[in-house]
Amino acid sequence: MPLANIKELDMPATEYSPLIDGHPNGPPTGSKFKNFILARDEPGWLDSYKFLLLDSWMNILLVCIPFSFAAHHLNWDAGLVFLFSFFAIIPLAKLLGESTEQLSMKLGQTLGGLLNASFGNAVEVIVGIAALIQGELRIVQTSMLGSILSNLLLVLGMSFFAGGLRYQESHFQQTAAQTSSSLMTLACLTLVIPAAYHTAKAAGQEPFNPKTGAVLPTDVLASLLKDTSPPLPDNASQRGLLLISHGTAILLLLIYFSYLFFQLKSHADLFKDENDTEEEIPGMSMVAATFALLGVTLITSFCADFLVSSIEETANKYSIPKAFIGVILLPLVSNAAEHVTSVWMALKGKMELTIGIAVGSSIVSQIAVFVIPTLILIGWAIGQPLTLYFADFETVVLFVSVLLVNLLIQDGKSNYMEGMMLMSLYIIIALAFWVS
Repeated sequence: MPLANIKELDMPATEYSPLIDGHPNGPPTGSKFKNFILARDEPGWLDSYKFLLLDSWMNILLVCIPFSFAAHHLNWDAGLVFLFSFFAIIPLAKLLGESTEQLSMKLGQTLGGLLNASFGNAVEVIVGIAALIQGELRIVQTSMLGSILSNLLLVLGMSFFAGGLRYQESHFQQTAAQTSSSLMTLACLTLVIPAAYHTAKAAGQEPFNPKTGAVLPTDVLASLLKDTSPPLPDNASQRGLLLISHGTAILLLLIYFSYLFFQLKSHADLFKDENDTEEEIPGMSMVAATFALLGVTLITSFCADFLVSSIEETANKYSIPKAFIGVILLPLVSNAAEHVTSVWMALKGKMELTIGIAVGSSIVSQIAVFVIPTLILIGWAIGQPLTLYFADFETVVLFVSVLLVNLLIQDGKSNYMEGMMLMSLYIIIALAFWVS
């Protein structure tokens, strides 16, 4: 009997088996594309979107999306536009994260990690670009700062506290946590340098004015307290700040991509949770997750645009400080899903995942060394003078927060008392921005 006939006898026929073996090298390209679209051997379209929409109670807030569109286009009160857009973005952020995670399961560790790196902070990027286009540079800065602070202090603090109530002491990989916090420290220092440059330039200190002579520390402090907001475009230090910011942004992006290689390739074993042996089962097909990611991103961009456009009028009408909106309220919108996930992982004793969410590349490091530099370069391209010079008070707040987190995670252990310290500092900062 010929060898081909023996192979046919060994292979059981299925409903997709051809009557005539006309493709010995595999199915034609058209069949592959058809199988991809029909999601064969994967969850179907209906099951995929049922999983996506019914996976979390947060999706109840999706009803706010049509109200957000209606409030914006029918010129309702700015407070209603802000409120509906605010609550609409919360479930959209969850759907973005879930779609990205489902898609990354199919792409393998490296491509999946790159996808998570690209879309892990999609909401922050969308809100930032919307504010940047509208010229709301302070909203861009404060919302980015707020995302970092909320994860460093509130999320990590709540996770440490929740884990401490269940376990006497929680442990996590010390080297990976310190690497992430060191990256955060570097990003923090890049904000201190522009602030120091502007202060010295405005005061005419050395090396900008060598004839001034020695400057007392009290004079420096007085200058810091007197000038607490970013410079106007016509300020003498603006040109230097833009040059420093653009150069720093490029270097930070280089550091970020090097860190991705460090995390996903060269030192991937440092970021693995040895206690996590559960195998994740995809709940969506690859094509369904792709379309969901694109569709949710589009809807989120509209809601973010509505939200940003209503901030000015809402802040003036209801006497809410814009800094409080940017630093405290907007981060709660974009990071609500990660907040819940981080605390839940801490309760289950998976502190590696908690550190990864609150301090690691998934949130804080991405915002500090990827999102902010990216927005700086986008602003450069579209003619918006966004710089790395934040208000002096904001720079000090970030520096103190990073310092406290570094002190608490350096031993690789956590407890509820450390969680209370982090949450207390966040509440103090929130009060300071409320009275700003």
